[in-house]
Amino acid sequence: MTVAKIVYASATGNTEGISEILEAAFEELDIDVERIEADDADEDTYEDADICVLATYTDGDGERPFDLEDFYEELPEQDLSGKVFGVVGSGDSEIYPDYFCQAAIDFDEAFAKTGATKGAELVKIENDADDEDEEVLKAFVKALAAAEA
Repeated sequence: MTVAKIVYASATGNTEGISEILEAAFEELDIDVERIEADDADEDTYEDADICVLATYTDGDGERPFDLEDFYEELPEQDLSGKVFGVVGSGDSEIYPDYFCQAAIDFDEAFAKTGATKGAELVKIENDADDEDEEVLKAFVKALAAAEA
């Protein structure tokens, strides 16, 4: 059975909500899925996953969340060949127009160094996911599943 793992960091609950939408979308496709909070993620997190997803917010002026910093530093050193990845970011383009979803962009670039296949384009969400975003996230999951198949 295909296994998807979603690592997420959330300060306000927006990204946690996004990770829950992603989890439900994977379940609808009968994909075994696990959500992992950033504090519980380590370099072996994606070892037994077929689909690797990271959902993050961007802190302040483009910083990655503190609880994902070590994970980010170790990610490019991982060999994720044969796996599929996708990244989702939430941010506030009004307050931080120059840094909107910068942490997600950083992770997208880090994943590219792991040998994993990019299964879907980076998704950027304004704050918390609305109904339209939910449809985008479902399409994101379907693209990841199709790339893995």
